Amino acid sequence: MFDQQPTLELLFEQLGLDASPEAIDQFIETHQLTLDIPLHHAPFWSPAQHDFLISHWKKDDEWAMVVDILNEQLHNKIQPHP
Repeated sequence: MFDQQPTLELLFEQLGLDASPEAIDQFIETHQLTLDIPLHHAPFWSPAQHDFLISHWKKDDEWAMVVDILNEQLHNKIQPHP
């Protein structure tokens, strides 16, 4: 059972990624998505990472808000292709 309130750092840990503030900032900066690519369809996720993100987003559980935050941050700078 997971007893901690999910945070972006804990999400990165669950995804098997470096969860240091610097690594999170670097990941977000270097993995920007166009608005036409849903977070869970991003090409950089492993199958397990994809499954974790989509399952918690669909369940709308305690992780969903953190997944939404990551989604917003990864769609922050790039516009969709014309």
